[in-house]
Amino acid sequence: MLDRVKEKMDDRKKVQMDHPTGRVETSAGTKIQSRKVNMWYDQTQALFDVSLDIPDRTVTALIGPSGCGKSTFLRALNRMNDTIPGTRLTGQIVLDGVDIYKGDLDPVQLRAQVGMVFQKPNPFPKSIYDNIAYGPRIHGLATSKSVLDGIVETSLQKAGLWDEVKDRLTEPGTGLSGGQQQRLVIARAIAVSPEVILMDEPASALDPIATGRIEELIHELRENYCIVIVTHSMQQAARVSQRTAFFHLGKLIEVGDTADIFTNPKEQKTQDYISGRFG
Repeated sequence: MLDRVKEKMDDRKKVQMDHPTGRVETSAGTKIQSRKVNMWYDQTQALFDVSLDIPDRTVTALIGPSGCGKSTFLRALNRMNDTIPGTRLTGQIVLDGVDIYKGDLDPVQLRAQVGMVFQKPNPFPKSIYDNIAYGPRIHGLATSKSVLDGIVETSLQKAGLWDEVKDRLTEPGTGLSGGQQQRLVIARAIAVSPEVILMDEPASALDPIATGRIEELIHELRENYCIVIVTHSMQQAARVSQRTAFFHLGKLIEVGDTADIFTNPKEQKTQDYISGRFG
């Protein structure tokens, strides 16, 4: 059953990766590579020459003060900024060797491969089951009801939610608690078999217990996914990530292993931010 789903996903990825611009060489273990990325909202420049390698099966945290460009960069990784009138990007963002801003790559298919979880949980006004089934249905990943049932169960299990909702699948997703809704949204993203999960402040609207569960889930998910998380909480970045990138005024100031960034940063601006001198 799930083998047929995998075959469909492989076919989808083959279409995406047979790209007319050809492949771009990236270093081993790199899932996403950006080079000299600049971005504007109308006449206001939000990103300046951002070059960053994001490794696979790793949590990379983007930190920095409000308005520093970290969420703009995150949304550039699956072209969510395309939905905002007046945006413009130059430079290169490469996923698995393909520049996602060149050629005829379909942004809808890209967003299936690069899922996103937002700050506020946003379940569809549908049942728990239909929230998870929506993506596989529109992408043609389920050939039968039994296949779809398997996708829903597997996705909820991966999101650590199955045991809590398995007897409530026909109930509205909006009836779940905030923390459960966020895990439902993560399960919805997982259901289309992405390779990357982007998270924009995924726990900022949650209580400490729900936040802890989301952080545990992030640890579990990184075994199979490349995860990029934007967070205002340096403590959270330290807990969940292996790599950290510090942004300031639209520029990438420093990137490195999380332990090094927080204990022995190379740049004075990073040190000033970590120590609370500004932010």
